[in-house]
Amino acid sequence: MLDERKAAILRAVVEEYIETAQPVGSGHIAPVVNVSSATVRNEMVALEQEGYLQQPHTSAGRVPTEKGYRYFVDTLTAPGHLRGAQAQQVRHFFEKAHGELEEMLDATSRLLSDLTEHTAVVIGPPHEVATIRSVNVVGLSDTLGLVVVVFSNGAVDKHTLELPEGASPDRLAATTAHLSAHLTGKSIGAIGPLPATGDERTDAISNAALAALQEQPEGDEQVFVGGASRMALAFDAVETVRKVLGILEQQYVVVTVLRDVLDRGLQVAIGSETGLPPLAECSLVVAPYEVEGEQAGSIGVLGPTRMNYPQALAAVAVVSKRLSKHLTEG
Repeated sequence: MLDERKAAILRAVVEEYIETAQPVGSGHIAPVVNVSSATVRNEMVALEQEGYLQQPHTSAGRVPTEKGYRYFVDTLTAPGHLRGAQAQQVRHFFEKAHGELEEMLDATSRLLSDLTEHTAVVIGPPHEVATIRSVNVVGLSDTLGLVVVVFSNGAVDKHTLELPEGASPDRLAATTAHLSAHLTGKSIGAIGPLPATGDERTDAISNAALAALQEQPEGDEQVFVGGASRMALAFDAVETVRKVLGILEQQYVVVTVLRDVLDRGLQVAIGSETGLPPLAECSLVVAPYEVEGEQAGSIGVLGPTRMNYPQALAAVAVVSKRLSKHLTEG
């Protein structure tokens, strides 16, 4: 642990560097911590020797290292607070949020990006964690039907079906009733064979609908990325931007990174803590969201290591809480 004065100087350096993106000299810090510039210089040298700060080049000020950012994040007494306009923006968004789950999660990623001015990621819930809320089979033509399944997490699945001859509206209604009786309240993994109804055509349509539903592969979480173009503003090096955008294009990698961070009990992963060399200059702030008390997916903000951590933590916390409430209440 750092003593009180070193900790205050380190916090001041991190905050100044986050604000300006310029190496911080002792002259900027002395008035903040109320000690002389000479004392600040000595303490900054000690912080550099201990690995919390580094000097980009001779005669320049200092910038935080990954260790310095980690200390700053770990010693935050509480996340920051969303400003009045931002809090109102979040309330307004969820008051107006309607439609299918995919549309809402995509819009949520854009909301989070706007709040933080960084790239935002929202991971959709896999179907295997949800139960079936309703199922309907409707006719599109004499030979083509559509099965629509609504899940407890708000996701909606639609599958087209080839209909046998004699698939009248009454028979489709009977199929809907049969599927509803045996699928409602169950997850996909808990669905077994359907019992026979005694009507060959109804059974054929029911089994075709069930087969289409079970074709959904496990663990196929959707990834929604908002504000990817903000990466171009976050880094001067084109190669860094290219590598980060390349990671964002790999859906499985994004899901794995966010899940791994949460599994390690972290809210913030800084630089090498993400486990991916292309993200060595990035930090990730992440939180889960829930549906009916069960973890369903995750949201995160990806930006440079000099991101405004208190503000990012506040935005992620508020959006994950409101998203959980909205999905649970339907």
